[in-house]
Amino acid sequence: MHPQVRWVIRWQVLITLGAGVLAGLALGFDAGVSAVLGGAIATASALAYAWRALRPSAATGADAKSAFNAQVAGEGYKFAVTLLLFALVFKTYAQLVALPLFLAYAATIVVYWMALLRQQ
Repeated sequence: MHPQVRWVIRWQVLITLGAGVLAGLALGFDAGVSAVLGGAIATASALAYAWRALRPSAATGADAKSAFNAQVAGEGYKFAVTLLLFALVFKTYAQLVALPLFLAYAATIVVYWMALLRQQ
């Protein structure tokens, strides 16, 4: 796995766990679980993107078109995983607390922007 991808995933996991602890302490157990689920959705979608878009055959493609197609496919996988996991969480977790779920999801998405600003 590329070092940038590892960095993004590591920070997404840390933010997810931190959000879960904060929400759990502030709002109770179900809020903590909801925050962890929100962060886990973002992290799982990032992993799906990386798995599809950064395959060795796609990353070392001979032309720009194959690299572009791999990125588009990765975004499609990311979108599908996000939709499926949100639907699964809303359908199965009756004690869901929506605000921590969405705040943790948004906080883990911010990691992408941090990665763009990060200097090697």
